[in-house]
Amino acid sequence: MGKRKGFNGTVTSDKMQKTIIVKVVNLVKHKKYGRIVRKYTSYKVHDEGNSAKKGDLVRIEETRPLSKDKRFRLIEILKKYVTVH
Repeated sequence: MGKRKGFNGTVTSDKMQKTIIVKVVNLVKHKKYGRIVRKYTSYKVHDEGNSAKKGDLVRIEETRPLSKDKRFRLIEILKKYVTVH
């Protein structure tokens, strides 16, 4: 048995029921120029309790396919997003 992939990312959308979209940043070296660039990947993540909100920093982990697009589940909310009025 292999290890499950895990990522930390930011919630970009929480408009669906029991599903959030998480944006994960990956730093990679540019093939030609050698400069480090940011690549972004969005994952649909299962959030059973609808606990994560937009802007939260979360930890996600790979799991069995839960739907056509969902392959990850929410493990924990690392930091809540705070709005200042």
